[in-house]
Amino acid sequence: MPTIPSGSRQQLRTLIEVFLKERFDTKAEKLAPDDPKYQALVEQFQFDTWINDAARRVGQLQVVTHSLKPIHPDAKGSNLYAPPESLNNHHLVGSHTLPVDFSGDVVGNAAALDVYKFLKLEFEGKSLLERALENDDDLAKALNDNPEQAQAWIGAFASITEPRGEHASHTRGKQLYWLVGDDAADVENDAENFHLLAPLYATSLAHRVFQTINHDRFSEEAKEARKAKREGKYAEQTVHSYPNLAVQKMGGTKPQNISQLNSERGGSNYLLASMPPSWNVRDIRPPLKVDSVFSHPGVFGRRREVWTLVYDLKQFLETNPSTTMHSRDLRDDFTAMLMDELMLFAMQMHSLPAGWSADENCRLVQNEIFWLDPGRAEEDVIFCDARNSTDWADGVRHSFAKWLNDALGGKLPFGDVEYRHWKSELAKDATHQRLLDRDRRWMENLMEDLTNLPGGGDDDE
Repeated sequence: MPTIPSGSRQQLRTLIEVFLKERFDTKAEKLAPDDPKYQALVEQFQFDTWINDAARRVGQLQVVTHSLKPIHPDAKGSNLYAPPESLNNHHLVGSHTLPVDFSGDVVGNAAALDVYKFLKLEFEGKSLLERALENDDDLAKALNDNPEQAQAWIGAFASITEPRGEHASHTRGKQLYWLVGDDAADVENDAENFHLLAPLYATSLAHRVFQTINHDRFSEEAKEARKAKREGKYAEQTVHSYPNLAVQKMGGTKPQNISQLNSERGGSNYLLASMPPSWNVRDIRPPLKVDSVFSHPGVFGRRREVWTLVYDLKQFLETNPSTTMHSRDLRDDFTAMLMDELMLFAMQMHSLPAGWSADENCRLVQNEIFWLDPGRAEEDVIFCDARNSTDWADGVRHSFAKWLNDALGGKLPFGDVEYRHWKSELAKDATHQRLLDRDRRWMENLMEDLTNLPGGGDDDE
Protein backbone atom coordinates (compact mmCIF):
# COMPACT_ATOMS: atom_id res chain seq x y z
CA MET A 1 0.00 0.00 0.00
CA PRO A 2 1.46 3.43 -0.92
CA THR A 3 2.41 5.84 1.83
CA ILE A 4 -0.35 8.38 2.45
CA PRO A 5 0.92 11.90 3.23
CA SER A 6 -0.13 13.50 6.48
CA GLY A 7 -3.08 15.79 6.20
CA SER A 8 -6.80 15.72 6.64
CA ARG A 9 -10.00 14.63 4.95
CA GLN A 10 -8.58 14.00 1.47
CA GLN A 11 -5.70 11.81 2.69
CA LEU A 12 -8.12 9.70 4.74
CA ARG A 13 -10.39 9.38 1.73
CA THR A 14 -7.44 8.30 -0.42
CA LEU A 15 -6.37 5.73 2.18
CA ILE A 16 -9.83 4.12 2.09
CA GLU A 17 -10.03 4.24 -1.70
CA VAL A 18 -6.66 2.51 -2.03
CA PHE A 19 -7.87 -0.22 0.35
CA LEU A 20 -11.05 -0.76 -1.70
CA LYS A 21 -9.09 -0.74 -4.97
CA GLU A 22 -6.71 -3.43 -3.70
CA ARG A 23 -9.58 -5.63 -2.56
CA PHE A 24 -11.43 -5.15 -5.85
CA ASP A 25 -8.31 -6.01 -7.88
CA THR A 26 -7.82 -9.21 -5.88
CA LYS A 27 -11.40 -10.37 -6.38
CA ALA A 28 -11.63 -9.33 -10.05
CA GLU A 29 -8.22 -10.64 -11.05
CA LYS A 30 -9.52 -13.66 -12.98
CA LEU A 31 -12.66 -12.02 -14.40
CA ALA A 32 -13.03 -10.47 -17.83
CA PRO A 33 -14.40 -6.87 -17.93
CA ASP A 34 -17.47 -8.05 -19.86
CA ASP A 35 -18.24 -10.76 -17.29
CA PRO A 36 -21.47 -9.96 -15.36
CA LYS A 37 -19.65 -10.92 -12.14
CA TYR A 38 -17.05 -8.25 -12.91
CA GLN A 39 -19.73 -5.59 -13.27
CA ALA A 40 -21.34 -6.76 -10.01
CA LEU A 41 -17.98 -6.32 -8.26
CA VAL A 42 -17.60 -2.82 -9.73
CA GLU A 43 -20.94 -1.86 -8.19
CA GLN A 44 -20.15 -3.61 -4.91
CA PHE A 45 -16.89 -1.69 -4.49
CA GLN A 46 -18.31 1.76 -5.20
CA PHE A 47 -17.22 3.85 -2.24
CA ASP A 48 -20.63 4.63 -0.71
CA THR A 49 -22.00 1.17 -1.50
CA TRP A 50 -19.13 -0.68 0.18
CA ILE A 51 -19.01 1.61 3.23
CA ASN A 52 -22.78 1.29 3.72
CA ASP A 53 -22.55 -2.51 3.48
CA ALA A 54 -19.58 -2.57 5.87
CA ALA A 55 -21.54 -0.46 8.39
CA ARG A 56 -24.29 -3.08 8.18
CA ARG A 57 -21.99 -6.10 8.46
CA VAL A 58 -19.96 -4.67 11.33
CA GLY A 59 -22.82 -5.76 13.58
CA GLN A 60 -21.68 -9.35 12.97
CA LEU A 61 -18.35 -8.64 14.66
CA GLN A 62 -17.16 -7.54 18.07
CA VAL A 63 -13.70 -6.31 19.03
CA VAL A 64 -12.80 -7.81 22.41
CA THR A 65 -9.97 -8.18 24.86
CA HIS A 66 -11.65 -10.98 26.83
CA SER A 67 -13.52 -13.72 24.97
CA LEU A 68 -15.70 -16.70 25.86
CA LYS A 69 -15.15 -19.16 23.00
CA PRO A 70 -11.67 -20.23 24.19
CA ILE A 71 -13.42 -21.44 27.36
CA HIS A 72 -15.71 -23.59 25.20
CA PRO A 73 -16.14 -23.28 21.40
CA ASP A 74 -19.93 -23.69 21.62
CA ALA A 75 -20.43 -21.07 24.35
CA LYS A 76 -22.58 -18.13 23.20
CA GLY A 77 -22.41 -15.67 26.10
CA SER A 78 -20.92 -12.19 26.37
CA ASN A 79 -17.45 -11.08 25.32
CA LEU A 80 -15.90 -7.90 26.69
CA TYR A 81 -13.74 -5.07 25.38
CA ALA A 82 -11.74 -3.75 28.33
CA PRO A 83 -8.65 -1.78 27.21
CA PRO A 84 -5.72 -1.64 29.67
CA GLU A 85 -6.45 1.90 30.81
CA SER A 86 -9.94 0.87 31.92
CA LEU A 87 -8.64 -1.82 34.29
CA ASN A 88 -7.47 -1.55 37.88
CA ASN A 89 -3.70 -1.31 38.17
CA HIS A 90 -2.07 -3.83 40.51
CA HIS A 91 1.26 -5.63 40.92
CA LEU A 92 0.22 -8.91 39.26
CA VAL A 93 0.61 -9.57 35.53
CA GLY A 94 -2.66 -9.07 33.72
CA SER A 95 -4.34 -7.32 30.81
CA HIS A 96 -3.76 -3.98 32.57
CA THR A 97 -0.01 -4.38 31.80
CA LEU A 98 -0.54 -4.41 28.02
CA PRO A 99 1.07 -1.53 26.07
CA VAL A 100 -0.96 1.10 24.27
CA ASP A 101 -0.42 -0.68 20.93
CA PHE A 102 -2.00 -3.93 22.17
CA SER A 103 -3.88 -6.14 19.70
CA GLY A 104 -7.62 -6.26 20.10
CA ASP A 105 -9.22 -9.53 19.10
CA VAL A 106 -12.30 -10.04 16.92
CA VAL A 107 -15.07 -12.56 17.40
CA GLY A 108 -18.14 -13.17 15.27
CA ASN A 109 -18.76 -14.04 11.63
CA ALA A 110 -15.45 -14.81 9.91
CA ALA A 111 -16.99 -13.73 6.57
CA ALA A 112 -17.13 -10.13 7.83
CA LEU A 113 -13.46 -9.89 8.83
CA ASP A 114 -12.72 -7.62 5.86
CA VAL A 115 -14.63 -4.92 7.76
CA TYR A 116 -12.21 -5.26 10.67
CA LYS A 117 -9.24 -5.04 8.29
CA PHE A 118 -10.76 -1.79 7.02
CA LEU A 119 -11.06 -0.45 10.57
CA LYS A 120 -7.41 -1.38 11.26
CA LEU A 121 -6.17 0.98 8.52
CA GLU A 122 -3.85 3.55 10.12
CA PHE A 123 -3.45 7.22 9.38
CA GLU A 124 -1.10 9.50 11.34
CA GLY A 125 -0.62 6.91 14.07
CA LYS A 126 -4.30 6.15 14.63
CA SER A 127 -6.47 3.39 13.23
CA LEU A 128 -9.84 4.16 11.65
CA LEU A 129 -11.43 2.33 14.59
CA GLU A 130 -9.73 4.66 17.07
CA ARG A 131 -10.93 7.63 15.04
CA ALA A 132 -14.46 6.23 14.96
CA LEU A 133 -14.40 5.76 18.75
CA GLU A 134 -13.26 9.37 19.10
CA ASN A 135 -15.92 10.54 16.60
CA ASP A 136 -13.14 12.07 14.53
CA ASP A 137 -14.35 14.97 12.36
CA ASP A 138 -11.81 14.31 9.57
CA LEU A 139 -13.00 10.71 9.26
CA ALA A 140 -16.61 11.84 9.10
CA LYS A 141 -15.84 14.27 6.26
CA ALA A 142 -13.81 11.60 4.44
CA LEU A 143 -16.71 9.14 4.56
CA ASN A 144 -19.51 11.36 3.29
CA ASP A 145 -20.38 15.00 2.69
CA ASN A 146 -23.72 14.43 4.40
CA PRO A 147 -23.00 14.83 8.17
CA GLU A 148 -25.96 12.66 9.20
CA GLN A 149 -24.93 9.79 6.94
CA ALA A 150 -21.30 10.08 8.06
CA GLN A 151 -22.31 10.03 11.75
CA ALA A 152 -24.52 6.99 11.20
CA TRP A 153 -21.62 5.07 9.67
CA ILE A 154 -19.15 6.19 12.35
CA GLY A 155 -21.60 5.15 15.06
CA ALA A 156 -21.98 1.73 13.45
CA PHE A 157 -18.22 1.22 13.21
CA ALA A 158 -17.65 2.38 16.81
CA SER A 159 -20.21 -0.15 18.03
CA ILE A 160 -17.80 -2.99 17.18
CA THR A 161 -16.36 -2.70 20.70
CA GLU A 162 -19.74 -2.89 22.42
CA PRO A 163 -21.17 -6.16 23.82
CA ARG A 164 -24.08 -7.70 21.94
CA GLY A 165 -27.26 -7.68 24.03
CA GLU A 166 -27.40 -8.09 27.79
CA HIS A 167 -24.36 -9.39 29.66
CA ALA A 168 -24.86 -13.13 29.99
CA SER A 169 -22.93 -16.32 30.63
CA HIS A 170 -23.73 -19.68 29.06
CA THR A 171 -24.24 -23.25 30.18
CA ARG A 172 -21.03 -24.23 28.38
CA GLY A 173 -19.02 -21.47 30.04
CA LYS A 174 -17.17 -21.84 33.33
CA GLN A 175 -18.49 -20.39 36.58
CA LEU A 176 -17.06 -20.32 40.08
CA TYR A 177 -18.07 -19.04 43.48
CA TRP A 178 -15.66 -16.49 44.96
CA LEU A 179 -15.68 -15.98 48.71
CA VAL A 180 -16.17 -12.32 49.64
CA GLY A 181 -17.60 -12.89 53.14
CA ASP A 182 -15.98 -14.13 56.32
CA ASP A 183 -17.49 -17.60 56.64
CA ALA A 184 -17.46 -20.05 53.72
CA ALA A 185 -19.56 -22.50 55.74
CA ASP A 186 -22.41 -20.03 56.36
CA VAL A 187 -24.82 -21.58 53.84
CA GLU A 188 -27.73 -19.43 55.00
CA ASN A 189 -26.10 -16.30 53.60
CA ASP A 190 -24.56 -17.59 50.37
CA ALA A 191 -25.68 -14.56 48.39
CA GLU A 192 -23.75 -12.23 50.70
CA ASN A 193 -20.70 -14.47 51.21
CA PHE A 194 -20.02 -15.36 47.58
CA HIS A 195 -19.89 -13.73 44.19
CA LEU A 196 -20.57 -15.93 41.17
CA LEU A 197 -17.85 -15.29 38.59
CA ALA A 198 -17.84 -16.25 34.91
CA PRO A 199 -14.18 -16.18 33.75
CA LEU A 200 -13.32 -15.05 30.23
CA TYR A 201 -10.13 -15.72 28.27
CA ALA A 202 -7.69 -12.78 28.24
CA THR A 203 -7.17 -13.09 24.49
CA SER A 204 -5.21 -9.85 23.94
CA LEU A 205 -2.83 -10.75 26.76
CA ALA A 206 -2.45 -14.31 25.44
CA HIS A 207 -1.54 -12.93 22.00
CA ARG A 208 1.11 -10.65 23.46
CA VAL A 209 2.58 -13.57 25.43
CA PHE A 210 2.62 -15.70 22.24
CA GLN A 211 4.42 -12.98 20.27
CA THR A 212 6.98 -12.42 23.03
CA ILE A 213 7.78 -16.11 23.49
CA ASN A 214 8.04 -16.70 19.73
CA HIS A 215 10.47 -13.79 19.46
CA ASP A 216 12.53 -15.09 22.37
CA ARG A 217 12.64 -18.60 20.87
CA PHE A 218 12.87 -18.14 17.10
CA SER A 219 14.04 -14.63 16.22
CA GLU A 220 17.44 -14.14 14.62
CA GLU A 221 18.52 -12.05 17.63
CA ALA A 222 17.62 -14.88 20.00
CA LYS A 223 19.51 -17.44 17.89
CA GLU A 224 22.58 -15.20 17.83
CA ALA A 225 22.39 -14.69 21.60
CA ARG A 226 22.19 -18.44 22.25
CA LYS A 227 25.10 -19.03 19.90
CA ALA A 228 27.14 -16.40 21.73
CA LYS A 229 26.31 -18.04 25.05
CA ARG A 230 27.47 -21.44 23.84
CA GLU A 231 30.70 -19.92 22.57
CA GLY A 232 31.27 -17.86 25.70
CA LYS A 233 30.96 -14.56 23.85
CA TYR A 234 29.15 -11.31 24.74
CA ALA A 235 25.78 -10.53 23.16
CA GLU A 236 23.51 -7.49 23.49
CA GLN A 237 20.38 -9.66 23.43
CA THR A 238 19.33 -11.39 26.65
CA VAL A 239 18.85 -15.16 26.43
CA HIS A 240 15.33 -16.14 27.52
CA SER A 241 14.36 -19.69 28.42
CA TYR A 242 10.87 -21.17 28.88
CA PRO A 243 11.31 -24.67 30.35
CA ASN A 244 8.44 -27.14 30.11
CA LEU A 245 6.46 -24.86 27.80
CA ALA A 246 3.16 -26.35 26.67
CA VAL A 247 0.91 -25.47 23.71
CA GLN A 248 -2.88 -25.51 23.86
CA LYS A 249 -4.55 -25.78 20.45
CA MET A 250 -7.92 -24.07 20.00
CA GLY A 251 -10.35 -24.42 17.12
CA GLY A 252 -8.92 -27.55 15.53
CA THR A 253 -8.72 -27.16 11.76
CA LYS A 254 -10.71 -23.91 11.90
CA PRO A 255 -8.98 -21.66 14.45
CA GLN A 256 -10.76 -18.64 12.93
CA ASN A 257 -13.98 -19.93 14.52
CA ILE A 258 -12.52 -19.06 17.91
CA SER A 259 -11.26 -15.57 17.06
CA GLN A 260 -9.15 -13.56 14.65
CA LEU A 261 -6.02 -13.54 16.84
CA ASN A 262 -6.36 -17.26 17.45
CA SER A 263 -6.40 -17.71 13.68
CA GLU A 264 -3.25 -15.60 13.30
CA ARG A 265 -1.55 -17.92 15.81
CA GLY A 266 -2.67 -21.00 13.91
CA GLY A 267 -4.71 -21.97 16.98
CA SER A 268 -1.61 -22.16 19.22
CA ASN A 269 -1.72 -20.71 22.74
CA TYR A 270 1.30 -21.02 25.02
CA LEU A 271 0.99 -22.27 28.59
CA LEU A 272 3.84 -21.56 30.99
CA ALA A 273 4.84 -24.32 33.39
CA SER A 274 2.91 -24.28 36.66
CA MET A 275 4.75 -26.72 38.90
CA PRO A 276 6.33 -26.76 42.36
CA PRO A 277 10.03 -25.84 42.50
CA SER A 278 12.38 -28.70 41.65
CA TRP A 279 15.05 -29.80 44.07
CA ASN A 280 18.65 -28.78 43.54
CA VAL A 281 20.55 -31.64 41.94
CA ARG A 282 24.26 -31.56 42.73
CA ASP A 283 26.81 -31.34 39.99
CA ILE A 284 24.85 -32.08 36.79
CA ARG A 285 27.36 -32.06 33.96
CA PRO A 286 26.98 -32.90 30.29
CA PRO A 287 28.38 -36.33 29.36
CA LEU A 288 31.34 -35.16 27.29
CA LYS A 289 34.33 -37.16 26.03
CA VAL A 290 32.43 -40.47 26.17
CA ASP A 291 31.04 -42.52 23.29
CA SER A 292 27.91 -43.55 25.21
CA VAL A 293 26.35 -42.93 28.61
CA PHE A 294 25.98 -46.74 28.73
CA SER A 295 29.70 -47.48 28.24
CA HIS A 296 30.76 -49.87 31.04
CA PRO A 297 30.32 -48.77 33.76
CA GLY A 298 29.25 -45.59 31.98
CA VAL A 299 27.98 -42.19 33.08
CA PHE A 300 24.61 -43.72 33.90
CA GLY A 301 25.94 -46.90 35.52
CA ARG A 302 28.27 -45.00 37.87
CA ARG A 303 25.39 -43.22 39.59
CA ARG A 304 25.15 -44.43 43.18
CA GLU A 305 21.45 -45.30 43.01
CA VAL A 306 21.97 -47.19 39.73
CA TRP A 307 24.91 -49.37 40.69
CA THR A 308 23.26 -50.15 44.05
CA LEU A 309 20.15 -51.40 42.23
CA VAL A 310 22.24 -53.36 39.72
CA TYR A 311 24.24 -54.95 42.55
CA ASP A 312 21.11 -55.95 44.46
CA LEU A 313 19.43 -57.34 41.33
CA LYS A 314 22.56 -59.28 40.40
CA GLN A 315 22.86 -60.73 43.91
CA PHE A 316 19.22 -61.80 43.78
CA LEU A 317 19.49 -63.43 40.35
CA GLU A 318 22.70 -65.24 41.27
CA THR A 319 20.79 -67.13 43.99
CA ASN A 320 18.93 -68.85 41.13
CA PRO A 321 15.53 -67.89 42.56
CA SER A 322 12.51 -70.06 41.92
CA THR A 323 10.11 -69.10 39.13
CA THR A 324 7.34 -68.17 41.53
CA MET A 325 5.21 -65.08 41.19
CA HIS A 326 7.00 -63.51 44.17
CA SER A 327 10.39 -63.94 42.48
CA ARG A 328 9.13 -62.53 39.21
CA ASP A 329 7.56 -59.56 41.01
CA LEU A 330 10.79 -58.84 42.89
CA ARG A 331 12.82 -58.99 39.66
CA ASP A 332 10.30 -56.70 37.94
CA ASP A 333 10.44 -54.26 40.88
CA PHE A 334 14.22 -53.98 40.54
CA THR A 335 13.85 -53.49 36.79
CA ALA A 336 11.15 -50.80 37.25
CA MET A 337 13.35 -48.90 39.71
CA LEU A 338 16.23 -48.98 37.23
CA MET A 339 13.94 -47.59 34.55
CA ASP A 340 12.84 -44.83 36.92
CA GLU A 341 16.51 -43.95 37.43
CA LEU A 342 16.93 -43.90 33.65
CA MET A 343 14.04 -41.42 33.29
CA LEU A 344 15.42 -39.26 36.12
CA PHE A 345 18.83 -39.26 34.45
CA ALA A 346 17.28 -38.11 31.15
CA MET A 347 15.29 -35.31 32.83
CA GLN A 348 18.44 -34.09 34.60
CA MET A 349 20.25 -33.96 31.26
CA HIS A 350 17.27 -32.01 29.88
CA SER A 351 17.82 -29.40 32.62
CA LEU A 352 21.20 -28.50 31.10
CA PRO A 353 21.31 -25.53 28.71
CA ALA A 354 19.90 -26.61 25.35
CA GLY A 355 22.56 -27.26 22.73
CA TRP A 356 25.23 -28.67 25.05
CA SER A 357 25.70 -31.60 22.65
CA ALA A 358 27.09 -29.22 20.01
CA ASP A 359 30.27 -28.98 22.09
CA GLU A 360 33.27 -30.32 20.17
CA ASN A 361 33.99 -32.66 23.10
CA CYS A 362 30.62 -34.42 22.77
CA ARG A 363 31.21 -37.87 21.23
CA LEU A 364 27.90 -39.50 22.09
CA VAL A 365 26.18 -41.66 19.50
CA GLN A 366 23.43 -39.80 17.67
CA ASN A 367 20.51 -41.62 19.33
CA GLU A 368 21.70 -40.57 22.79
CA ILE A 369 22.19 -36.96 21.67
CA PHE A 370 18.61 -36.87 20.35
CA TRP A 371 17.43 -38.39 23.65
CA LEU A 372 19.38 -36.24 26.11
CA ASP A 373 19.53 -32.84 24.35
CA PRO A 374 16.08 -32.32 22.74
CA GLY A 375 16.15 -28.54 23.26
CA ARG A 376 18.86 -28.22 20.62
CA ALA A 377 16.11 -28.80 18.04
CA GLU A 378 14.76 -25.29 18.74
CA GLU A 379 17.85 -23.60 17.36
CA ASP A 380 19.40 -26.15 15.00
CA VAL A 381 17.18 -26.87 12.00
CA ILE A 382 19.36 -29.69 10.65
CA PHE A 383 19.40 -31.35 14.06
CA CYS A 384 15.63 -30.86 14.36
CA ASP A 385 14.93 -32.53 11.01
CA ALA A 386 17.28 -35.44 11.76
CA ARG A 387 15.78 -36.00 15.21
CA ASN A 388 12.25 -35.88 13.85
CA SER A 389 13.01 -38.52 11.20
CA THR A 390 14.90 -40.98 13.44
CA ASP A 391 13.56 -43.68 15.78
CA TRP A 392 16.10 -42.68 18.42
CA ALA A 393 13.95 -44.07 21.25
CA ASP A 394 14.38 -47.62 19.94
CA GLY A 395 18.13 -47.04 19.81
CA VAL A 396 18.09 -45.94 23.46
CA ARG A 397 16.14 -49.05 24.45
CA HIS A 398 18.69 -51.19 22.60
CA SER A 399 21.60 -49.54 24.41
CA PHE A 400 19.90 -49.82 27.81
CA ALA A 401 19.10 -53.51 27.34
CA LYS A 402 22.65 -54.30 26.18
CA TRP A 403 24.12 -52.33 29.09
CA LEU A 404 21.95 -54.15 31.65
CA ASN A 405 22.89 -57.54 30.17
CA ASP A 406 26.59 -56.65 30.47
CA ALA A 407 26.18 -55.19 33.98
CA LEU A 408 24.46 -58.36 35.24
CA GLY A 409 26.79 -60.73 33.39
CA GLY A 410 29.68 -62.71 34.78
CA LYS A 411 28.29 -65.70 36.66
CA LEU A 412 24.97 -65.36 34.84
CA PRO A 413 24.74 -66.53 31.21
CA PHE A 414 22.73 -63.61 29.83
CA GLY A 415 22.12 -63.49 26.10
CA ASP A 416 19.55 -62.57 23.46
CA VAL A 417 16.54 -63.75 25.46
CA GLU A 418 17.38 -61.51 28.43
CA TYR A 419 18.29 -58.63 26.11
CA ARG A 420 14.89 -58.80 24.42
CA HIS A 421 13.20 -58.94 27.84
CA TRP A 422 14.90 -55.78 29.15
CA LYS A 423 14.21 -53.94 25.90
CA SER A 424 10.56 -55.01 25.92
CA GLU A 425 10.12 -54.02 29.57
CA LEU A 426 11.46 -50.51 28.90
CA ALA A 427 9.21 -50.15 25.86
CA LYS A 428 6.18 -51.03 28.02
CA ASP A 429 7.21 -48.87 30.99
CA ALA A 430 4.47 -46.28 31.68
CA THR A 431 6.88 -43.46 32.63
CA HIS A 432 8.97 -44.10 29.54
CA GLN A 433 5.85 -43.93 27.36
CA ARG A 434 4.60 -40.72 29.00
CA LEU A 435 7.92 -39.00 28.37
CA LEU A 436 7.92 -40.17 24.76
CA ASP A 437 4.35 -38.96 24.28
CA ARG A 438 5.25 -35.59 25.75
CA ASP A 439 8.32 -35.42 23.51
CA ARG A 440 6.23 -36.33 20.46
CA ARG A 441 3.69 -33.57 21.18
CA TRP A 442 6.50 -31.07 21.79
CA MET A 443 8.20 -31.97 18.50
CA GLU A 444 4.92 -31.70 16.59
CA ASN A 445 4.31 -28.22 18.00
CA LEU A 446 7.91 -27.18 17.35
CA MET A 447 7.76 -28.33 13.72
CA GLU A 448 4.45 -26.50 13.27
CA ASP A 449 5.88 -23.33 14.85
CA LEU A 450 8.92 -23.45 12.58
CA THR A 451 6.70 -24.02 9.55
CA ASN A 452 4.10 -21.34 10.32
CA LEU A 453 6.14 -18.49 11.78
CA PRO A 454 5.17 -15.81 12.60
CA GLY A 455 2.02 -17.86 13.24
CA GLY A 456 -1.06 -18.97 11.39
CA GLY A 457 -2.59 -17.70 8.23
CA ASP A 458 -4.26 -14.50 7.12
CA ASP A 459 -7.95 -15.33 6.77
CA ASP A 460 -9.55 -12.81 4.50
CA GLU A 461 -13.26 -13.45 4.53
